[in-house]
Amino acid sequence: MTGGMTDSKRARTTTRRIRRIRAAGLLIVVAAIAAALGSQLPASSSSTAASPIDVPRSEHRGVPGEVDGAVPAGTTVFDDATPGVANLDPALLGALRQAATDAAYDGVEFLVDSGWRSPEYQERLLRQAVLKYGSEEEAARWVATPNTSAHVSGDAVDVGRFDATAWLSEHGAEYGLCQIYSNEPWHYELRPEAIDHGCPPMYADPTHDPRMQQ
Repeated sequence: MTGGMTDSKRARTTTRRIRRIRAAGLLIVVAAIAAALGSQLPASSSSTAASPIDVPRSEHRGVPGEVDGAVPAGTTVFDDATPGVANLDPALLGALRQAATDAAYDGVEFLVDSGWRSPEYQERLLRQAVLKYGSEEEAARWVATPNTSAHVSGDAVDVGRFDATAWLSEHGAEYGLCQIYSNEPWHYELRPEAIDHGCPPMYADPTHDPRMQQ
């Protein structure tokens, strides 16, 4: 957060860094407890996000397990024992954790509905979406192919809970975290340039994203 950052952004960043230092000990304890609890939960994603692909994303009946990216309910961005979190791009994960640390002061917790996914898991979700929506064209508005998915590359996270997505909608750009698609308020990716210039315009849905045309 250097270079063209405004004085107001520097002030906000300094304040939040001070808060993070003060809260470091508490956050370590909270993260350890959350990881311990998460390892005891079934392989199902958080049901708090109102996603049109909740059935293939959250129930996980007959789909690959945690090793392929299925995320247990209650998983946070600090759960290193969960591959769906641990296999995210390090820069994205770092930004998420910084944002989550600051959001905690507003009483907001970041839960992960989905993060990194294996190609096999992504293919399974795509097939389920085709069955749910009735065509490959409609399914493509919600689920990418394994070759184009930012989840498979570890560059995207689906954040659970409305309060968390609302917080990111307001503050995410300060961390380089941007909503990419208008129809997916839970889907966030890292755009470092957003720290100084704001998030880029959103695509209506993934079918308008040039990356999905490969």
